[in-house]
Amino acid sequence: MPRAAALGVALGVGGLACGAEGWDGVVWSGLDVGEADAVIAAHVAHFAALGRSFEWKLYGHDRLRPAGGRPGEDAEGLAARLRAAGFVAEPAESLMVADAGRLEHRVPLPGGTRLHRLTRPEEADLVAEVHQAAFGDDRARTRARVRDLLTDRAGSSAVLVVLDGDRPLSAGRLEWEEGGEFAGLWGGGTVPAARGLGLYRALVAERARIAAAQGVRWVQVDATDRSRPILERLGFRTLTTTTPHVWTPPAG
Repeated sequence: MPRAAALGVALGVGGLACGAEGWDGVVWSGLDVGEADAVIAAHVAHFAALGRSFEWKLYGHDRLRPAGGRPGEDAEGLAARLRAAGFVAEPAESLMVADAGRLEHRVPLPGGTRLHRLTRPEEADLVAEVHQAAFGDDRARTRARVRDLLTDRAGSSAVLVVLDGDRPLSAGRLEWEEGGEFAGLWGGGTVPAARGLGLYRALVAERARIAAAQGVRWVQVDATDRSRPILERLGFRTLTTTTPHVWTPPAG
């Protein structure tokens, strides 16, 4: 593993439980123009040896510091270096934040549906089914990630679904660090046939309620263009943008 602190980055490695099925990525960087290419190359080499893809989260406010008489660069400078190293940019998202205690904590659900908080790893397929329908995600990978979360981080997370009988229609999770001020709203999605019914709003409200009950002040979300208007109406504000840059090992 590259020495993250020494290299000027913060890593989120192995996803929810540092397992092989989780999410790997660089979640923060503070580099200068003289070291950026070498640091990027070190991380590519590390994940290439593992045969795993990883993400570099590029924020709109990222900067490369001046070094060696060379001027600094803005986020596009870092983006160009990532692309040159083989990363592919995904659609930009809005990093949005709200005060958990000031958000609405109860949103009515359509008749016949109910909120359910997962407590057993065997229930992970409920989320996997939603994510496959909503995003096209790999069902087995999602199932493994959620099982890890329910097993290893049950005390600092919440995984919720909206059910119609036994059929999952919408899902989302909340993650926080004990004693921290921020909690993340992740994986919020609704199956296409159930969109426009307020299910996503209900999941946001319930996760905000849980965060506030845990003493966490702020909730954050990386919002797509679809969810951003909903979140703005709920009281979230945009701080910056985040553009996922993904490196994938060559086939074969």
